[in-house]
Amino acid sequence: MIVDGVKVNFVGIDDATREEAANYVAYVRGRVSEPVKTISVKLCDDGLVDVSYTARGEKFERIRRITGYLTGDLNSWNNAKRSEEHDRVKHDIFN
Repeated sequence: MIVDGVKVNFVGIDDATREEAANYVAYVRGRVSEPVKTISVKLCDDGLVDVSYTARGEKFERIRRITGYLTGDLNSWNNAKRSEEHDRVKHDIFN
């Protein structure tokens, strides 16, 4: 079920109510700073529940340092500066 924009999945709990789902949403939101996308509530063998969540991705603009400038994109650059950026040696990123 979806409560306040968060999808709440109950595993092993067939009679969960919307009020219980809202309580889990409030519980998780009170403990994390990122926006919550989904919450999973799983009934464990000992009668307790395991609560896990996934966060919603945040959009961001990539900022690069190119030839002494910080920029998000090259749209405002003139042809000479774009050519300079194009000719730069680009390094691979290794994990």
